Amino acid sequence: MESGRFKSSLAGSGFTFKKKFGQNFISDEGLLIRIAEGAEVDKRTTVIEIGCGAGTLTRVLAERAGFVYGYEIDQSLKPVLAKSLAGVDNAEIIFKDFTRVRIDALEKTLPQYKVVANLPYYITTPLIMQLVENSRKCISLTVMVQEEVALRLCAKPGTADYGAITANIALRGECKLLEKVGREKFTPSPSVDSAVVRIDLCERRLDVNSAETYVKTVRAAFSSRRKTLENNIINAFSIPRERAHKIIEECGLPEGVRGETLSPQQFAILSNALFACAQN
Repeated sequence: MESGRFKSSLAGSGFTFKKKFGQNFISDEGLLIRIAEGAEVDKRTTVIEIGCGAGTLTRVLAERAGFVYGYEIDQSLKPVLAKSLAGVDNAEIIFKDFTRVRIDALEKTLPQYKVVANLPYYITTPLIMQLVENSRKCISLTVMVQEEVALRLCAKPGTADYGAITANIALRGECKLLEKVGREKFTPSPSVDSAVVRIDLCERRLDVNSAETYVKTVRAAFSSRRKTLENNIINAFSIPRERAHKIIEECGLPEGVRGETLSPQQFAILSNALFACAQN
């Protein structure tokens, strides 16, 4: 939809943007198509869209997907969505806050699905982690996020952007940056640039004996970047220094290593060693 007609359509429906919902809608048709293509949506695909906004992405997804379930928190968008999705019979809009949806209950009624969304920035990280940690039927997430968040999600070990969220996503997901997006592609324009990332999910991507211990290990490693990994795991796991030193050595890690230099695979090895230590 051309930007001028897009804005007129919103105004004609009596809609006003609400800052509390982080509403920045995409009006660029080419970008919408690239998002759907990047998610590899086809007629075999069930899609969950989170934050439908004016329905521009919803319509593009419905043209390609088997079925689209769209979640929208703002009830005042009902007339906008009714107009923009007129004639679309393979999309259902659910006016509910997706962050309050229980993933296990939702998945009882769904086949495998893909999440495709222009996420409100204020829910980005908790929502991504909710799906990565709790979903068992989600194949992938293709989402628009703040550029700085995208860089953290896709960061390499040892870089400034690499952190706990990067390593935790790596337990079940592989993240790649598809496209950087300027703020001018949105209505209204946000104060930051954005990016589209895709996270492909699979079970047992890393060989860990306990997902909980892996997450605890990662959290400990990044709890204080100024401290060594040894000091951080001593504090988090309440083990003697001699034992912590031996575990790090047995995992093939150098003395004095810091947590942010470990790859997800190294975190898996370390978490398995810490799990085994806790069982003895």
